[in-house]
Amino acid sequence: MRIIVLEPDEVLHQVAKEVKKITPNVQKLLTDMAETMYEAEGVGLAAPQIGILKRVIVVDVGDDNGLIELINPEIVSKDGEQFGPEGCLSIPGYRGDVRRAQTVTVKGLDRNGNEVTYTGSDLLARAFQHEIDHLNGVLYTDIAEHVYEIPPEEEEKE
Repeated sequence: MRIIVLEPDEVLHQVAKEVKKITPNVQKLLTDMAETMYEAEGVGLAAPQIGILKRVIVVDVGDDNGLIELINPEIVSKDGEQFGPEGCLSIPGYRGDVRRAQTVTVKGLDRNGNEVTYTGSDLLARAFQHEIDHLNGVLYTDIAEHVYEIPPEEEEKE
């Protein structure tokens, strides 16, 4: 379990570095990130959100894919458009209406260094785009058309 970095921490606005070699430390980072995401009841987490400037994300939107771990992820295609609310574990108490691609295909490496590709729509596509934005120092509040505070009793997670 790691501590989630909160806005306005500068690490959230920096570009993460590519992982050159998958080591036991990178594999432990993936495990720690997943544990932290589940503990916080989130659906995604990027390494910068725990203060680590590496291009690593974890996503689990509760679908048949289960936990997706990606090292050096990149979006290779986008299709369609969706518009809706997003939150972020690093910006508790707020939501924003964000325009995203409806479907995306992402590729990256798994924890063993194998190239993997995922195609996701709706929430999974939104989560991939949100987490990869974190790797580029972009928060949803930077691109949202409207950001609003939510009452604590209504708060859902990222």
